[in-house]
Amino acid sequence: MQVERVTPHVYKLSIWIGLPISLWAVKESDGITLVDTGMKQMGKSILKEIDRFGPLQRIVLTHGHPDHTGAVEQLRGNRDIPVYAHPLEIPYMEGKEPYPDKKKASVLVRPGLAQSLEGPEGELNRIGGLKPFWTPGHTPGHTVFYHQEDDVLLGGDLFTSSRKGKLRRPIPLYTANMPLAVASGSIVKYLQPEILSLCHGTEIRQPHLQYDVYAEKWEKK
Repeated sequence: MQVERVTPHVYKLSIWIGLPISLWAVKESDGITLVDTGMKQMGKSILKEIDRFGPLQRIVLTHGHPDHTGAVEQLRGNRDIPVYAHPLEIPYMEGKEPYPDKKKASVLVRPGLAQSLEGPEGELNRIGGLKPFWTPGHTPGHTVFYHQEDDVLLGGDLFTSSRKGKLRRPIPLYTANMPLAVASGSIVKYLQPEILSLCHGTEIRQPHLQYDVYAEKWEKK
């Protein structure tokens, strides 16, 4: 497993299985907030790495696909570590409904395990040092997390990227609503983060400067 320090508080943990699969460990005053959990087979390596940073205090999920939730049970073990996801995502990850692009529902996260990210009037409450933003399209409840102090956006599957740091659309095979996903990418224009970090891609500096060209290319495809 490769560990990369993205910013002073954010570490990216990645493996390569045909494409990069990444998650993030965020250093907090009380320990670690983990953003996503990777695939099931990554659990042992993740635990080994994050134990170097501090105790795992909470897990937040960008969405429910198995390359983002697969190791959640192993990482929690018998500890009462809270897990959070967008309320619109929870029925799909719990297998109560099939994802919009699938015919059958699958239990990806044990029912009752994930708590809803909540907040007033459409806003989502901050979790540790992270501010969640709802970015639907890839899945109904896809959520990204912004670390304001480090000015980095943890983008999950909101985009992929080229090796040269160009924005690319999320993987079409696993994206339920591509036009909505492309539109949700406009969060980079709103936040204008210095760094965008992606699960299936590299880090992109000042992604808002690329968004208009990206949207023009992909919004109709």
